[in-house]
Amino acid sequence: MRWFLIFWAFLMGAISYLDRVNISIAGKWVQQDFKLTDNELGYVFSAFVWGYALFQALGGRLADRYGPRLVIGVGVLWWSLFTAATAWVPIGWAASLLMLVLVRFVLGLGEAVVFPASNKLVSTWIPTQERGLANGIIFAGVGAGAGVTPPLITWIITHWGWHWSFYISALIGVVAGVGWYLIARDKPQQHPWVKKEELAHIEAGLTVKASAAVGQAAPWGRILTNRNIWLITLSYFAYGYTAWIFFTWFFRYLNDVRGMDLKQSAVYAMLPFLAMALCSPLGGVIADVLVRRFGRWAGRCGIGVVGMGGAAICIALGTQVESAKLASLALALGVGMQYLSQSSYWAVTADIAGRSAGTVSGWMNMGGQIGGALTAILTPRIAHAWGWTASFLTPAVLCALGAICWALVNPNAKLEEGD
Repeated sequence: MRWFLIFWAFLMGAISYLDRVNISIAGKWVQQDFKLTDNELGYVFSAFVWGYALFQALGGRLADRYGPRLVIGVGVLWWSLFTAATAWVPIGWAASLLMLVLVRFVLGLGEAVVFPASNKLVSTWIPTQERGLANGIIFAGVGAGAGVTPPLITWIITHWGWHWSFYISALIGVVAGVGWYLIARDKPQQHPWVKKEELAHIEAGLTVKASAAVGQAAPWGRILTNRNIWLITLSYFAYGYTAWIFFTWFFRYLNDVRGMDLKQSAVYAMLPFLAMALCSPLGGVIADVLVRRFGRWAGRCGIGVVGMGGAAICIALGTQVESAKLASLALALGVGMQYLSQSSYWAVTADIAGRSAGTVSGWMNMGGQIGGALTAILTPRIAHAWGWTASFLTPAVLCALGAICWALVNPNAKLEEGD
């Protein structure tokens, strides 16, 4: 049952990325209809990420307090409503740009709960020795959702127009959200489908007692003065900046800068997201094996160093390749290397934070999404000032710094003695 819930969390993550990446594909048509400049479109892109970023810690706190079942269920209905509302913004009004920005910001508030709440689910349902794989599966949803978006949204737009790309995305979210609420439970002890053998296996590997799993969290002062949490958050800032350049500007980069036509751009824009979907669970499997054989530093921090360091090298190389297709492959390999470390970020926060897993992972993800918000704004500005090569070298440098932060983390230090 625990793996069935992890699979459903994977679906929720995939749908959340469908609902956030769809505008990067529809952006060309939105820009034409609303007569937006690249910088103004960047504000629309970044509005979602600012809402998403600023609500991360509070979203995680809500998951710690009320449990992932309710928080994710309400969150998906919220973000589905505002996904549809993106298509309701009237064209030609003086305040149309402001309305687009506000709708995308509020959409980000709703989506902010999904991954901190999923990490809370991991902390209460998944034994520590399986958390790398569990988080790897959940975050494979990022690549799956973002990967299916370019061809799906392009197909919908060419047949029915860009408005319908948001309506269909919203409908998918509503169906999945209702299914989640009917199937999920906050604790394995509450679920009628969990057998005694599985319950015993789960309880033997948890880092926090089931009685304290939901409803309690560490004080903010203890969280915000923890050195390891700050190192992980800084590294995730670099991670978020890098990932979001693919979610927002990569399709446009292939189409406008590398000269691919619309069909080629839709196909090659899938490569980074397929790499995410494959490398996220692969990194989780490798991490769990290393944890069991060599301890948590090798399985958590070692994967982080290799993944972020490898991403820095591959992305930098991708900027130097003349062939658009080879550049796409190199950049996709870079983001794949990055996603090898994805599960380690979330597994180590669950290990360190215990009963505060939702809050701490939300704080970490806030750092990552602030990086993403800056990507949406800074990428076109850097490109206009120094060229698109500089826009992609920036995340390469940040990935190198993120690898250094990972090397300094102590994954065995607990936030609270009782965890």
